[in-house]
Amino acid sequence: MRPTRLVPLVVLIVVAVLSGGLTGCGSGTDPDTLKVAYQRSTDNKVQIMDGWLAGIKKQFEREHPGKKLRLIPIQASLDDYYAKVQQMMRSPRTAPDVVHEDTFLINSDITSGYLRPLDDELAGWKDWNRFAATAKAAARGTDGRTYGVPDGTDTRGLWFNKEILARAGLPADWHPRTWDDVLDAARAVKRAVPGVIPLNVYSGKGAGEATSMQGFEMLLYGTGADPLYAPAEKKWVTGSRGFRDALAFVRTVYAEKLGPEPSDALDPKVTDRVVGEWLPEGRLAIALDGSWLGKFWQPNGSRPWPRWPQVMGRAAFPTQDGHAPGRVSLCGGWTWSISAKSGKPGLAWQLIETMQTPANATAWAVADGQIAVRDDVAADPAYRTALPGTDFFTELVQVSAYRPALPAYPQVSHAIQEATESVTTGDADPATAARRYDERLASIAGASGVTRR
Repeated sequence: MRPTRLVPLVVLIVVAVLSGGLTGCGSGTDPDTLKVAYQRSTDNKVQIMDGWLAGIKKQFEREHPGKKLRLIPIQASLDDYYAKVQQMMRSPRTAPDVVHEDTFLINSDITSGYLRPLDDELAGWKDWNRFAATAKAAARGTDGRTYGVPDGTDTRGLWFNKEILARAGLPADWHPRTWDDVLDAARAVKRAVPGVIPLNVYSGKGAGEATSMQGFEMLLYGTGADPLYAPAEKKWVTGSRGFRDALAFVRTVYAEKLGPEPSDALDPKVTDRVVGEWLPEGRLAIALDGSWLGKFWQPNGSRPWPRWPQVMGRAAFPTQDGHAPGRVSLCGGWTWSISAKSGKPGLAWQLIETMQTPANATAWAVADGQIAVRDDVAADPAYRTALPGTDFFTELVQVSAYRPALPAYPQVSHAIQEATESVTTGDADPATAARRYDERLASIAGASGVTRR
């Protein structure tokens, strides 16, 4: 998931083929055709974005006679999707006009000159007032300009199997107040229900950004204010006790065998196994994970599980010792952005407006299990009742933080993954792993770009 990784040769070959195909058919210069790039899941059963965009295509072409949408699905892992899209956006001949952009990459892509600011369009768009301030901030560059329109967000918390916890003597409305409560529940499961993984907290490089955001940062942001980046100083934080304590939590999970086997935890497919195997098969008791899991278990999902609304409970992840506000969550999300090299930015903006009509925005939130970022979508009964737990995860937005949307973040995230992997395998204790992280951070940001806590 990190753009700092070396792009595999096969990725570059595929991109080259894709780029050549686009150039060869002349769509790069066709004034009446808009190209839309988005990620298609590597699981062929998951075609949610494809289905929604097919409806958008019909509507847009009906309302704009003579204009065409060319949908460019990129079926790849997130890592490879990022690499392919960035490769495409380097040339006017291959750049999509509209691209689905992960918010954590916005500033690095701005720095690379890939995205076009949208402030002039947003100034005259009445719907922009419907969007939550935090969602707007996630699409804003360090230059103060906005480079995308969010299509939703997500929050994070604890999913737990009520039947397994009951066997361990824990209540159906389990709500841990501290980190120790979470660990104690996992220990109770280990004692009472052998053969079940008590707790999953993503760690290591295999899970990519899931390690950073669903895992480590959920811990880190429960240790105090601005634990990763100090916005007032405009510096990355090093030397913090909170960072070491968060690593110590991860180390405890694996040292006490409360989590999966390290080889499974470090498997790049671990996120798929959690949602597709471990939870629905009753092999995992507690998962620190995202608001979107339920969509996979719906009748039309990739892993239908009829009993999940009765089996699965949800709880907010607590702060380290229960201090205010008592709950922790992080928000992520994606935007629809316009490529800087698009030759049709006006038409591209009209497409984004079509995507973000109240009806289309609601349809997307419902179909993809998104957490609404528009107040009209959040109030729509179709959204509120779409999935069990929607209200719970929507309420977590008020205590959620966004990752620092800065050009250096992808590299910082990779350094976090390396630190968690070293304590997962036992190659380093938390203090040593934290020191190595600090050294890596200093090399990323420079001596003037870090502050010691």
